[in-house]
Amino acid sequence: MGRGTLRIYLGAAPGVGKTYAMLAEAHRRVERGTDCVVALVEHHDRPRTEVMLHGLEQIPRSEIDYRSAVFTEMDVDAVLERAPAVALVDELAHSNVPGSRNAKRWQDVEELLKAGIDVISTVNIQHLESLGDVVESITGVRQQETVPDEVVRRADQIELVDMSPQALRRRMAHGNIYQPDKLDAALSNYFRPGNLTALRELALLWTADRVDEYLQQYRGEHNIRTTWQARERIVVGLTGGPEGRTLIRRASRMAAKSSGSEILAVYIARSDGLTSASPKELAVQRTLVEDVGGTFHHVIGDDIPAALLEFARGVNATQIVLGSSRRKTWQYIYGPGVGATVARESGPDLDVHIVTHEEVAKGRGLPIARGARLGRARIVSGWLVGVAGPVLLSLLLLSLENGPGLANDVLLFLFLTVVAALLGGLRPALASAAVGTLLLNYWFTPPTHTLTVQDPENFVAIVIFFAVAVAVSSVVDLAARRTHQAARLRAESEILSFLAGSVLRGETALDALLERVRETFAMESVALLERASDVDPWTCAGFVGPAPVARPDDADVDMPVGDNMALALSGRVLPAEDRRVLGAFAAQAAVVLDRQRLVSEADRARRLAEGNRIRTALLAAVSHDLRTPLAGIKAAVSSLRSDDVAWSPEDEAELLEGIEDGADRLDHLVGNLLDMSRLQTGTVTPLIREIDLDEVVPMALGGVPEGSVDLDIPETLPMVAVDPGLLERVVANVVENAVKYSPGGEPIAVAASALGERVELRVVDRGRGVPDEAKERIFEPFQRYGDAPRGAGVGLGLAVSRGFAEAMGGTLDAEDTPGGGLTMILTLTAAPGREPAQDRAVLPAEATS
Repeated sequence: MGRGTLRIYLGAAPGVGKTYAMLAEAHRRVERGTDCVVALVEHHDRPRTEVMLHGLEQIPRSEIDYRSAVFTEMDVDAVLERAPAVALVDELAHSNVPGSRNAKRWQDVEELLKAGIDVISTVNIQHLESLGDVVESITGVRQQETVPDEVVRRADQIELVDMSPQALRRRMAHGNIYQPDKLDAALSNYFRPGNLTALRELALLWTADRVDEYLQQYRGEHNIRTTWQARERIVVGLTGGPEGRTLIRRASRMAAKSSGSEILAVYIARSDGLTSASPKELAVQRTLVEDVGGTFHHVIGDDIPAALLEFARGVNATQIVLGSSRRKTWQYIYGPGVGATVARESGPDLDVHIVTHEEVAKGRGLPIARGARLGRARIVSGWLVGVAGPVLLSLLLLSLENGPGLANDVLLFLFLTVVAALLGGLRPALASAAVGTLLLNYWFTPPTHTLTVQDPENFVAIVIFFAVAVAVSSVVDLAARRTHQAARLRAESEILSFLAGSVLRGETALDALLERVRETFAMESVALLERASDVDPWTCAGFVGPAPVARPDDADVDMPVGDNMALALSGRVLPAEDRRVLGAFAAQAAVVLDRQRLVSEADRARRLAEGNRIRTALLAAVSHDLRTPLAGIKAAVSSLRSDDVAWSPEDEAELLEGIEDGADRLDHLVGNLLDMSRLQTGTVTPLIREIDLDEVVPMALGGVPEGSVDLDIPETLPMVAVDPGLLERVVANVVENAVKYSPGGEPIAVAASALGERVELRVVDRGRGVPDEAKERIFEPFQRYGDAPRGAGVGLGLAVSRGFAEAMGGTLDAEDTPGGGLTMILTLTAAPGREPAQDRAVLPAEATS
């Protein structure tokens, strides 16, 4: 009998629906006639899961006595005796009660698999052994029950049961997972949105790795050798050719394997502005790079491999993606190519990927037709053909007994001159024409071995040869110069198109524009200098690169922008033809600087408007909220001072109590106003020290009625690093606000817990709650939510509380209370040097099973 197959439903956290999905699969198999039984399923009193057990055969569990208690575990022997085709075994990582057949449930499953029984099981991502430390750092809880990764990896099928954190928390709030008395503890500790999101990411990444293993196994079993391109800062070298799109897409797939990866596509043009790239194709590739979330860079450099490596190291790249050369075999006489050179000189710090494409070895065309200026290699080749070629041709013709004749000799020499012109331009061609003329006259024109010509026809032939050679050389040189000019204009149009695009896109980052100037012109530093008038000193409005110049006179290149602004570049002297493009950059830099200043002025105006709004609200508060208690105090004092009425001791006590209440309200309101003023001016300086929460929180509850707060501050909590005075004000404001909105007679809950290096204080009320869109607005100054009466305060309590919390390095946020209400969460930093107790975090039972 062969080994059974194992199918696992993997989840990120308890409650995502693993057991439900397993039972649904069992019902489908039973309907198809498969012999399927429930060996062990834990429904945890969840009604919907329990209903799914109906109609399925369940194997009775074995009972084990342990420490005067009876526990139930899966009866492995009974399952083996029943020998079903499929057995359902829940919670693969469960530890069996001592005295069981095996210590771990996954070992029970192994026995069933060896017996040829197919098993369907469930496991949460936090129970994988290799992820124990990671899960503990996220949730603050160490998982005691784990399963070896290899056991799960050997599963024949792994299905991820996924659910968003928000949906899972809603499911819990509706009572579909835990009983109501466990909801608050679960939602505020283990099932926090951040914890669930991190666990979900772990589950997705682990499953993706397993999928990749399945794919490799499939390819090996089917002997598939072709590349299936399934999955860092990655630099993509573009030439402007059609292969660029392939390189960009390949780099995007590589970046998708690692979170936070970045793609930088770079096109390197020669310093003379000439390029073999198609502007249309480059524009398409630029758009494609932006679509995949990357950035496009245009760099100047005569040595393409060196410029590419310099750029890659300058941006701290880890990988370079290049395309295989499009050159034909014979074109490698000019050198090994960019890809081979970059791979050889990249060193151990850069991985170079040479990507094949459909244009490999299809040729790049003649360089002259592609519009590139004649390089050194071609000029040397032209001189060799123009000078050495006629000499070698003469030796070859002299070795023949019967030569082809003077007319054919002239054509052969003319061919060499044309080749020299095509390769090296005007001067090698003129040299070829001169050398060819001399050789024709001396060796092949009667009388030979002299420079005289007897036959007039031969003289005409030599003169025509020389004239044609000069004409061809001139035409080739003129074409090269016209192509050079066209290519420069094309390069300039690309740069000007970029500038126009940046204007249309509303880009306002001066540093980014200056960095683009530095890259485009291969400069060491670029600075934008300005001065108020002709007699004032220059100041730097922005710069990139090391050691920027302080004056335009100190720069290698300076481009004036108006009378009192200049763009100063250091690194090399630019040719005159580049200054037109540089002028466009300088003008754009001035526009960006003006735009930044306008934005800054708009922000300042907005802050002034905000301050004016606060002052207006403050006047309204003074005119009403502060005058109300003052009016009460004034009335009570006037009554006590009146000689017309004989007040009883009870009446006097009541009036004095009213005076005291009014004074307390005034003190509270004035205190909040002063605190808000301190926060607005940035003069709050907390005195941080280590203290226990149970020393501060009870003192903050003095302003609320007795019995209105249920306090739960465990003694095992670590100390917190806070300013005790500020913390007391924060807690007092939050608690008073919660008591104000809590239904009459129902106390609010104030509970603290520790999660990793954080300590949380949660203030829970059962009031009307606050909609999601208003949760941030309640922390703004002078905001009173809902129908709060005018005498209920000026709306500063929560704003001051959040300001003080952030001043101490903490946070104050609001979230819904399960079942209705609002929960305020104050997160503080635990003091170093005191390890939190292991049992302080409340964790649902299933999370450790």
